[in-house]
Amino acid sequence: MSGTFIGMPTFPQAARGAVHDVTLRANLRHATHTIRAKREKAVSELSDWAALREAGKRIKDHTLRHLDRYLVQVEETVTAAGGIVHWAADADEANRIVTRLVKETGESEVVKVKSMATQEIGLNEALEAEGIAAYETDLAELIVQLGKDRPSHILVPAIHRNRAEIRDIFRAEMGEWGRPAPDGLTDTPAELAEAARLHLREKFLRAKVGISGANFVVAETGTLVVVESEGNGRMCLTLPETLISVVGIEKIVPAWQDLEVFLQTLPRSSTAERMNPYTSTWTGTTDEDGPRAFHLVLLDNGRTDTLADEVGRQALRCIRCSACLNVCPVYERAGGHAYGSVYPGPIGAILTPQLRGTTSEIDASLPYASSLCGACYEVCPVAIDIPEVLVHLRERVADEGGRGHRLEKAAIRAAGWVLNHPGALAAGERVAAKTRRFHPKKLPGPGAGQWTNSRDLPPMPAEPFRDWWRKNRP
Repeated sequence: MSGTFIGMPTFPQAARGAVHDVTLRANLRHATHTIRAKREKAVSELSDWAALREAGKRIKDHTLRHLDRYLVQVEETVTAAGGIVHWAADADEANRIVTRLVKETGESEVVKVKSMATQEIGLNEALEAEGIAAYETDLAELIVQLGKDRPSHILVPAIHRNRAEIRDIFRAEMGEWGRPAPDGLTDTPAELAEAARLHLREKFLRAKVGISGANFVVAETGTLVVVESEGNGRMCLTLPETLISVVGIEKIVPAWQDLEVFLQTLPRSSTAERMNPYTSTWTGTTDEDGPRAFHLVLLDNGRTDTLADEVGRQALRCIRCSACLNVCPVYERAGGHAYGSVYPGPIGAILTPQLRGTTSEIDASLPYASSLCGACYEVCPVAIDIPEVLVHLRERVADEGGRGHRLEKAAIRAAGWVLNHPGALAAGERVAAKTRRFHPKKLPGPGAGQWTNSRDLPPMPAEPFRDWWRKNRP
């Protein structure tokens, strides 16, 4: 995964600072509550929502179970349609492939339509290191890029910014990247949108290379699908002479008919719309229509390792709707930057540690970035049991005995030894029963002390059960 976020603090450290940022919390609360209410209304319009949710889950599970077959089919159909397929095992290989393809065109700048896969691998930084400028064209991504910031939300990367902050960014930075902001720019949505439109139009008309992601890849025809709200993606996909799409291998669906499900559940779960304003599909190349060269980079980067985990693999069902973020009480208070990953919120807390592993402190902290309230599971349109995976990953982190978990691991090991030695267990129970008058009512130390401040410890019986049973059994 990208090194963009390497060096960031762990989730508890980052969240501690974020919760004291009054402006950030106000921006997040307003945005998430607004989207949450609209989504609930949009979902309630469908009487068969539960059936759609189950269908989406089954399609994704079927595809993942037979992913090897569908990947081969995608390569065959894309190639037959005039495209070229590249395989990337990790972020470095994907970046090398894309950089080489751009250099072969002789161009030194590209336009991009929102792609979390390219953010995941740190493509912009890799291109910049080779002297290639990458311009984001999604409005929220443009705000993040101009502000030298990082995305804070899967669907609304600039959710942590309010209109006044965006106006200030446009005024200060647009001129450094191309067409400057109009004089006297205010923070009204219409003026901000017009400033972005004029700024981006220059880049669309000049760029010879476009880079995209995809929401879905249809195996039976080799067709890629992008859904969006602004139309910038469609211009990015059709105007350049060369199009390079970087897509995670989990984005495949077997057939066009499967889109019937996801094109209903995705917009209602993400933007609370009945359908996306723009749904673009492209299949290979066609003479005198769209890009003349099309490259598909299929990205693994930890996905096959995730697929091998029987519990954790359900995270690969994710269709990036962000519904789980908008209902999460932890995300609402901490914001997306605290997760130290391009995938924030509940889905990020289970996806990132699986893609990157749990050896670093920041990744080991993510499974604990949840209250386990279960709201994320309730709204997920593909029924990912996020709390189940969180607990599963917490077990993995504790087993690895990383920082903060060495005492926990030692305690579990000691408990295992005692439970495997009945004599020692019986002796311990008798000692505990005889000393029960001296037991504290609250546990000492941070964490345990806070836990027992509002909870009573169970009383110790006067006699161990096995002794009582021995005396009283018939």
